[in-house]
Amino acid sequence: MRVHIPSPLRSYTGGESEVSADGATVDEVLWDLDRQFRGLRYRMVDEQRRVRRHMRVFINGAQTFELDDAVAPTDRVEIHQALSGG
Repeated sequence: MRVHIPSPLRSYTGGESEVSADGATVDEVLWDLDRQFRGLRYRMVDEQRRVRRHMRVFINGAQTFELDDAVAPTDRVEIHQALSGG
């Protein structure tokens, strides 16, 4: 499946904004991305196995918070990084 990578994480993907990944769940996709681009998953998932609060994951345009949510090879996964500041 195609996965959109936000610009702050593109240093892991050699500047690519879209990459391919495999997996039957969001978690498996993130592990596959980490296999290809070492360190990427850590930037997205914390030690308690939760998506970090500044990260957003969408499956076909619908936001998900669950790493166990199913994905299909035809799905589009988008990763976004929320902006914060004051």
